[in-house]
Amino acid sequence: MSERIVGANPDLAALAAAVLQPGFVGTTPPAWVCRWLGEGLGSVVLFARNVVDHEQVAALTATLRAERPDVIVAIDEEAGDVTRLESARGSSRPGNFALGAVDDVDLTEEVARDLGAELAAVGVTLDYAPDADVNSNPANPVIGVRSFGADPALVARHTAAWVRGLQAGGVAACAKHFPGHGDTRVDSHHDLPRIGGDRARLDAVELAPFRAAVSAGVQAVMTGHLLVPALDPELPATLSSRILGGLLRDELGFHGVVVTDAVEMRAVADRYGFAGAAVRALAAGADAICVGGERATEADARELRDAVVAAVLAGELPEERLAEAAKRVGQLAAWSVAARADRPAGPRPGAGSAVGLAAARRALRVVADRPARLPLAGPAHVVEFAPPRNIAIGEETPWGIAAPLAGLVPGTTTARYAQDEVPADPAGGAAGRPLVLVVRDLHRHDWMRAAVGRALAARPDAVVVELGVPELVTGGLHVATHGATRAAAQAAAELLAGTR
Repeated sequence: MSERIVGANPDLAALAAAVLQPGFVGTTPPAWVCRWLGEGLGSVVLFARNVVDHEQVAALTATLRAERPDVIVAIDEEAGDVTRLESARGSSRPGNFALGAVDDVDLTEEVARDLGAELAAVGVTLDYAPDADVNSNPANPVIGVRSFGADPALVARHTAAWVRGLQAGGVAACAKHFPGHGDTRVDSHHDLPRIGGDRARLDAVELAPFRAAVSAGVQAVMTGHLLVPALDPELPATLSSRILGGLLRDELGFHGVVVTDAVEMRAVADRYGFAGAAVRALAAGADAICVGGERATEADARELRDAVVAAVLAGELPEERLAEAAKRVGQLAAWSVAARADRPAGPRPGAGSAVGLAAARRALRVVADRPARLPLAGPAHVVEFAPPRNIAIGEETPWGIAAPLAGLVPGTTTARYAQDEVPADPAGGAAGRPLVLVVRDLHRHDWMRAAVGRALAARPDAVVVELGVPELVTGGLHVATHGATRAAAQAAAELLAGTR
């Protein structure tokens, strides 16, 4: 029945398609995506599954653009632990937390401009970044090193610098996750987080970076699937007209595109349904519906499009609101076309980022009882403790310092343990060698703390390298990288090997 309704209302169907940002499976655009681009679809989003290398992504986006020259091509590329363009190797740039540790806004702007030029060179026009969340809760399972830090003023100034840099590189920035995902212990991929605090607290902490992003001219803002009772006691931010209209539009003065976080995420889909969440988001003031991380077929996109059309015909979604959303998406597409025409020449695709490695080196922090213990006195045994990944980071991106350290110090060996794999003696195998213990967010994992404690009891001379948030500093020699990117790992390996 929905297909007959859509077929009888082609203009309405085109408007509905215009506000979708679907993903797809494959390293070339499937036929349905190409067909939909000719029928009104305005955007697509790329994930790690769509990326082989820079040349392939450039060919993919050229194919999309041959169908629709102003198509918005989005990607979730934070240039940190969350990377899609470099998912096979790890990011060649440090993430937000490392940049916040350095606290040089010129450096942050330079790193973001470098990334923007690289994304533009392969045909990406919208980046779901920067993460503007204030990581005020160290137990946060999904933000952590994706944030610039726990200080609202620091996060605000670096969010603005990142927006300026990325957009100077020719790619639209998208500050997320509005109104702020930092003060929670819940991952919205799995359930609905609740953000406490009164309005004064929200103004002073969560909202400060978003005000800075708007002032910096950010082109898009991504909503968070968050219940914020001080703003709306009933509806998650993505579905709340009070938050999207009253706060973001009216109070903060944002005039760009409001993009939802993925509508298949359980925080909203479990409560309102996959299509129901999309319709409610549009009615509340969202302009673009991100989908496809987990639901990436034509049937999924059709379900959303048909539900939007049906909601308009039923009077649940005003046609004027849908038309307004489609207009804003079109304005972002026009901005992107102009930015592509005006952008400076970018780096050679796949060349890596020299500025990224230099920044990662500056982000290293060493706490030592005897600084002379560096560099290591020969080939080491590296033990890496692997916590569960969250969906945002993904399972496909490599991490750890063992590989780059072995490249600098031949003979280095490694072991990696997940929670149920740690032996009674984690330091075993390191006899006569320097021992390096590699952790991610040690403070959040009881099993990891226990294992590291046993290893340090046996080998108090071991080096602890923290690739996550260094909330817990332990051991006589502690190195914090403020992120698990390839650049961070290389910088730490150089420090341990004494090659810097």
